Amino acid sequence: MARLILWAILLVVFVRLLSRLLRGVIEGAGYTRGEIPPSVGLVRDPVCGVFVVPGKALTSGTGAAMRHFCSDKCRREWVNGRPKP
Repeated sequence: MARLILWAILLVVFVRLLSRLLRGVIEGAGYTRGEIPPSVGLVRDPVCGVFVVPGKALTSGTGAAMRHFCSDKCRREWVNGRPKP
């Protein structure tokens, strides 16, 4: 009985390994299910250099002069005119 359980476990592991391998090969070949999620462009904080998502970043300025910041501390440093290199 123990031998049968071990064979069943081995079979399940082998089937999962084979399915994951095939899924990786198929995805690597460029076939996907559904739509590919859109990529998000990141912007760099001018004070500390951290990359942030524009939609979630703190901002200062408008138009072409708009800057994106990771935190209020970085935004305050930029506004006060003491940006770090």
